[in-house]
Amino acid sequence: MVATIEEGAMNKLLMGLLLVLLTGVLLGYGTSWYLQQGQNSTAEVRVAITKEIPVWETQLYFVSPEGAFLLPETRDIPMCDADRDCIKNLLIHLIDGSEHGNLAVLPKETKVLNVEVENDLVRVDFSRQLVDFHPGGSLTELLSIYSIANSLSENFPYVRQVQILVEGEVRQTLKGHVRIDQPIYANFSYNEPPLTVEYSAAEEINNQSDELTIETLIQNSDSSGVK
Repeated sequence: MVATIEEGAMNKLLMGLLLVLLTGVLLGYGTSWYLQQGQNSTAEVRVAITKEIPVWETQLYFVSPEGAFLLPETRDIPMCDADRDCIKNLLIHLIDGSEHGNLAVLPKETKVLNVEVENDLVRVDFSRQLVDFHPGGSLTELLSIYSIANSLSENFPYVRQVQILVEGEVRQTLKGHVRIDQPIYANFSYNEPPLTVEYSAAEEINNQSDELTIETLIQNSDSSGVK
């Protein structure tokens, strides 16, 4: 009789342990399933948010394949709240280079350290790499400078002047040729070939009109400053 009672108690104990074990397995499986569903939901929400970020159609200016003038490229970049952030983002895309086979205007190593907006003037502070990795040369410097000024003026119509700084300091020239110690004004005459501008030469013999070539523009820039 005693053995039968003990055997029954043992069976109940085993059944209880089995029930506890089964309950634990089910709870573990349920918890794992719930967490997995939560992760999937989070991933789906993140994808949805990414797709809904509005983009901004911009015009960026790069150097033509022959290296003679500037060409516009349309680039969609994410929208931002403040103009200074939008300007910085636009310049980063300009540094990234062309997507259509045109030449880069700024060294890829360049960083945008800071952007300040004051009425119609934008001050852009670049890292030292802008100078260190720039190939130099009058024409190359000229096109680099006006790619910045024209890109900003095209996308921010109120921007009329761009002051270029390097590591927080004003430099006399970018790399020995074109002056940048004064604010630069956009000049869209550099955007179309042939890169010439008609001017009046009444003071010259025969009162004839000549063409002001890019070489002359560079010389004028070197002697009187870029505006």
